[in-house]
Amino acid sequence: MPNTHSNFFRHLACALGLLLALNSGPLQAAEKISIPGTTVSLEAPTGFTPLTSAEIKLKYPRNNPPQYVVGNTRRSTSIAYELKPNAIKEAELEKGLAVFETVLSRAIPNVVFKRKEIIEQAGQRWIYLEMTSSAIDTDIYNIMLITPFDGQMLVFNFNATKEDFATQEAALRASVASIRLK
Repeated sequence: MPNTHSNFFRHLACALGLLLALNSGPLQAAEKISIPGTTVSLEAPTGFTPLTSAEIKLKYPRNNPPQYVVGNTRRSTSIAYELKPNAIKEAELEKGLAVFETVLSRAIPNVVFKRKEIIEQAGQRWIYLEMTSSAIDTDIYNIMLITPFDGQMLVFNFNATKEDFATQEAALRASVASIRLK
């Protein structure tokens, strides 16, 4: 992959290593969100609202933060999503999976992959990564999906604290299952 992909992977890996505090209870999928100017949508858990640009900068202080993020009221569990200008082709997904695994393993403290594979979702093949990692003050659980879309790279990152993941898991997995590209 070209260096621009490597740089993007490094920036994305840095963003994954961030924080999340506990949320108080189970959530249910209900709020439809979309990437402006596209046909991409998903159902976010009830009560999730868009983060402001200031909140995104605070939550993702490194270079290249995600463009769109929704989160719970305390902003302790979130879903980041966007189209990155880095083109990725469906034929490159297996190679991309290996690159993501390598970059994330180097960039994120104590990353442990629970799943790393190519899946079929919403009629499209995706890189699927499910992992835990250590942030400064807590361990976090991430589910990340990456696929080609309109000549760009579509990225979703669902996350919660590892301790809180049990209460968030059903709602986050329902959001993953609700992704639609058309």
